[in-house]
Amino acid sequence: MPVLHNRISNEELKARMLAETEPRTTVSFYQYFAIDDPKGFRDNLYIQLDKLKIFGRVYVAKEGINAQISVPQNNFAAFKDVLFALHPDLDQVRLNIALEDDGKSFWVLRLKVRERIVADGIDEDIFNPKNVGEYLQADRVNQMIDDPDTLFVDMRNHYEYEVGHFENAIEVPSDTFREQLPMVVEMLQESKDKNIVMYCTGGIRCEKASAYMRHNGFKNVYHIEGGIIEYARKAKEQGLPMKFVGKNFVFDERIGERITDDVIAHCHQCGITCDTHTNCKNEGCHLLFIQCPSCAAKFEGFCSEICREELELPHEDQRERRVKRESGIKIFNKAKGLLRTTMHLPAQEKAGSAK
Repeated sequence: MPVLHNRISNEELKARMLAETEPRTTVSFYQYFAIDDPKGFRDNLYIQLDKLKIFGRVYVAKEGINAQISVPQNNFAAFKDVLFALHPDLDQVRLNIALEDDGKSFWVLRLKVRERIVADGIDEDIFNPKNVGEYLQADRVNQMIDDPDTLFVDMRNHYEYEVGHFENAIEVPSDTFREQLPMVVEMLQESKDKNIVMYCTGGIRCEKASAYMRHNGFKNVYHIEGGIIEYARKAKEQGLPMKFVGKNFVFDERIGERITDDVIAHCHQCGITCDTHTNCKNEGCHLLFIQCPSCAAKFEGFCSEICREELELPHEDQRERRVKRESGIKIFNKAKGLLRTTMHLPAQEKAGSAK
């Protein structure tokens, strides 16, 4: 039986990926549909993607599939053949091609079976995730964004919103989707007569959010088809005014895709205009934060002098310090004035709470 998981160190795999000369394409996709045997589905898919030298992160659950992957361009047609043949609900599924892509987004293939393809915290048996809002394409988005009876709601995390968002979009100030769902219902109780347009990176979160809003009595609910990625692509293709401003945060090695030249965020250390996310070089911290080139040089990629000094300590002292900390990666959340503990993986490995 073939090995159905990676057995090579991340360091070696990343070095191999960086040394590749064959171009790759970064693509994301998702689909909500019933999978009776997620483990069997996962194992079959792993074998086929591994043969095509595909890297990335894929989650499979009884409710569907969520994937962000890097595909060798010579294997892209074969990949589509494999994907479209997996299940009738995946035939011609929409593929979101990265807007800015050097092909260096992933270096290992990870397929995991999860309870949900995006963690939502919903435990109501009567909730129907297929009762979604109306899809909007780029031209309709631009028509509705200036309508005073329409609210645009960003269903991404704070650190995503901070570097780029649609004009005048409402932020739901949280760092997890499961926290945002009840928050947005409460925030918009007085706006049930308005049009509610929900959006996210690639569509997976805002699609489920639109169903949750309908479940909670909101009638005029919409969501942007394919999320920011598809909107930006179609707007550029059709020569439409770009209503998304700044950078689109992505959950892989690239961390962000430039949509417009506007820089709307600020360095978390000195406050100057900047929208470059980084992870603190201290593996015992690994804070995700915004750091300008000047502060990156000054602090040598660390989030603070404390983190820089920690790495100079003996390993035993480093371990003793870290044992006393909360486990998990922290995200600088300026909106809440604190550091939010999130997941135990770096930004490029986060769940795509993703997408």
